[in-house]
Amino acid sequence: MTPAEGSIPPAASSAPSTASAPSTASAPSTASAPSTSNGDGELLLRAEHVTKYFPIRSGVLLQREVARVHAVDDVSLELRAGETLGLVGESGCGKSTLARCLARLYPLTSGSVVFEGQDISTLSRRELRPVRRELQMVFQDPYASLNPRKRVGEILSDPLRIHRRGNRDQIKRRVRELLELVGLSPEHINRYPHEFSGGQRQRIGVARALALHPRLIIADEPVSALDVSIRAQVINLLDDLQDELHLTYIFIAHDLGVVRHVSDRIAVMYLGKIVEVSPAEELYQRPIHPYTEALLSAVPIPDPDLSDRRTQIVLEGDVPSPIVPPSGCRFHPRCRYATKICAQQEPPLAEYGGGHLAACHHPLNLGLPAVPTAAAPTAAAPTAAAPTAAAPTAAAPAAAVEPLPHATGEAAGGEVPAEEPQ
Repeated sequence: MTPAEGSIPPAASSAPSTASAPSTASAPSTASAPSTSNGDGELLLRAEHVTKYFPIRSGVLLQREVARVHAVDDVSLELRAGETLGLVGESGCGKSTLARCLARLYPLTSGSVVFEGQDISTLSRRELRPVRRELQMVFQDPYASLNPRKRVGEILSDPLRIHRRGNRDQIKRRVRELLELVGLSPEHINRYPHEFSGGQRQRIGVARALALHPRLIIADEPVSALDVSIRAQVINLLDDLQDELHLTYIFIAHDLGVVRHVSDRIAVMYLGKIVEVSPAEELYQRPIHPYTEALLSAVPIPDPDLSDRRTQIVLEGDVPSPIVPPSGCRFHPRCRYATKICAQQEPPLAEYGGGHLAACHHPLNLGLPAVPTAAAPTAAAPTAAAPTAAAPTAAAPAAAVEPLPHATGEAAGGEVPAEEPQ
């Protein structure tokens, strides 16, 4: 594909599983702001202590704030050029809200987002316009994300006209190139969105995100509303486009098999917090956080013999309310390993070697070797940084702490819900 004159050139590229009892054999290294990135590409995006609360108001004339929904709470992460970061978790855990905060579609309650070395967290709408060219989003619902009153040609040409990317002929040529790039015919340029299937609509959404040659695309559950066969087509399309255009992705999904296939690293969210970040293969082979262990136990295994021998973890209780989140570790009301310290102190996101981080007082699988990856070689041992004063030492034996009453009985999680409300 030859981009039209005046278009933005693509960015530089860089290349790119369960335990019976918690282990406390070694103490992780902790830091005030741990890095969650790996790979050799340049640092493209850094989020520090990103927080987003939605106020709940009461009253008719004089509305006052009576509570807040803690949608995203103190999330920090890094993303390097050329990699794909998968983001998984239950419905309502804050994945889509975090994505919109990173894209600055929502204003932040606190924290900062640095994109290409520029802090974009406080920019005005006009100041954000140049950033929009480099950071685009593919939305979850292909039926609602396209304007039903506009033809496909208008939908794809709008970003080019708004950002003044060429004259009329160049824009028309670029629209045809985009349709061909995502596997649609240029003859579809005069059709309306309702004349396409769900998979074709999602391809149009991908084409719109690619119109300005962005460096980062945030894909918010781009395949959750599609059939399995169409889902594979869209996943393969995104994979091919990443290789061809040197794109960087944040990929949000519920299907853990899909996330494993497309991601270099995976971040697990629970109730507004990131509880674990790891290279993709290592997360599936050596989960450290009990919530990750429960999620992976719900992934179907095609071998019936292996599936029968596996213990599925069924989590007890409901997800706590984000309006009044639990004290300490937010997962402790449903965790089968929980002890009193889990309800009293929030665990820090600690380093366990090889770019693997987790926030847990009783981490799992510490005795297993880390899975080596090309992007991040396995570290021989965690660094010897001293834990913070607020963080308890993970080396203390779990038997020395009295378990919470609810922590007894059968364990585990169920299926990851298929749709997340905004």
